Amino acid sequence: MTLRAFMHRITVLAIFALLLSGCEKGNPLTVVKAVAVGVPSLAPFFEENSGLGRDTTAVRSQPVQGSLQQGDTPGLYGGSKQPTICDVAKLERFLTDPRNHQKAQAWAGVLNIGTDEIPEYLHRLTPVLLRHDTLVKNHDYKKEKAVPYNSLLQAGISILVDEQGLPAVKCSCGNPLRPFEGDTGRISVQFEDGNKKWAGYERESVVAVKPAPRKLARIALVDVQEPARGINRPVGSTGDKDTTFNTKKRRTVPDLAGTTFARAVRELIDAGLAAGYAGQGVPSDGAKVTATDPPAGAELPFGQYVMLTVAGGGTSTSGGKSGPTTTPPPPSPGAKTPLTSSPPKPGSSGPSGSSGGRPGESSSPPPSSSSGRPGVSSSPPSSSTAPGAPSPEKSSSPPSPPPSTGSPPSSAPVTSSAPPAPPPATTSVPPTSRPATSPAATSEPATTEPATTEPATSEPAADGPSSTVAA
Repeated sequence: MTLRAFMHRITVLAIFALLLSGCEKGNPLTVVKAVAVGVPSLAPFFEENSGLGRDTTAVRSQPVQGSLQQGDTPGLYGGSKQPTICDVAKLERFLTDPRNHQKAQAWAGVLNIGTDEIPEYLHRLTPVLLRHDTLVKNHDYKKEKAVPYNSLLQAGISILVDEQGLPAVKCSCGNPLRPFEGDTGRISVQFEDGNKKWAGYERESVVAVKPAPRKLARIALVDVQEPARGINRPVGSTGDKDTTFNTKKRRTVPDLAGTTFARAVRELIDAGLAAGYAGQGVPSDGAKVTATDPPAGAELPFGQYVMLTVAGGGTSTSGGKSGPTTTPPPPSPGAKTPLTSSPPKPGSSGPSGSSGGRPGESSSPPPSSSSGRPGVSSSPPSSSTAPGAPSPEKSSSPPSPPPSTGSPPSSAPVTSSAPPAPPPATTSVPPTSRPATSPAATSEPATTEPATTEPATSEPAADGPSSTVAA
């Protein structure tokens, strides 16, 4: 090769590198560390073998339709008949032990609370199992400080969630967790330090969680070993107050044409279904829904996705930007929330569906916990809108009086949307004109009827390794 040809090749490569650098400059990849089930952290807050928590290998990540999901999305979290997946009492003893005071200060600082608030905070957390490979901001403990890093937690890992459904603590080691703040469409997952690429890992199944709009009274979980068995778990309990419901009951897709995106999400959660969307970001709350897939009247398994088409598209008005966006930290009321969504796959099932799931998994109820703890979310607890109430946001019949613009009425926390029941209480969106306080959790997922061993819903549900991967 002549010198001239060599120099020409070098020039071409340099120009190509500059072009790539320019494309990536405004939106670089976010490095994310994979955290597999059963693999100990290198610098955990507490030793993995200290008995704080136990993960399970019985879960494979479920498919999603929209990479940013609300904390009370039906089918987001799972549970089991062995509620001791997280020993909250032991974690409290560790953090309140004077010998661990420095560690407790670092731990509490991550969650924006004081060390004296730790016991009360822990009592409001609820143990669940991840049913999706989930993006979070994790924290190691190094040199007496909490060191943040982005991580992808494998489905099957046990965590504690707050009253708005946000991951708060990794059970096995006590590491505090916060929402992922990067662009889910531009991540580079690193499988290292013993965290080999796990079976069933799919980039399209990765999800980040944003807080539910208000605090919830209970979370409806899907038993990861028996997917036809739903579990109603009161927020702040560890399994001793669980009641069960049948996840096989099917749900009817409501008529959502003309409603706002926010209202549609709420009505779907009321019905025990998940809201799906396609595109580069979450539609704005006020975007008008023009169609659903499947259409109104269709019957779907509990937790299945219903794809929403909105007029004009547009991303969330909560500070999100067009195109791939980021998930906001809970403490910020106006934080950005939209994230890049994964386009729906034809025939793919929702959170409770079996496609893409591990053997033996099927339908899953919606979680409904979330944290109203200090520094987690600014959304005040409020009651849900009574099912069957008129939809003021429907474009076909707007109310004569001007719509209220005030903050949602405050009342008792609402229950999870997961439980099947006659008109379930909504939890994912701001209440409308007719609030309804939900009662304490019962054996039936529904919140308006007496508890029974099965949900009192009128609708029937179906049964329920490499080093780096760049998105």
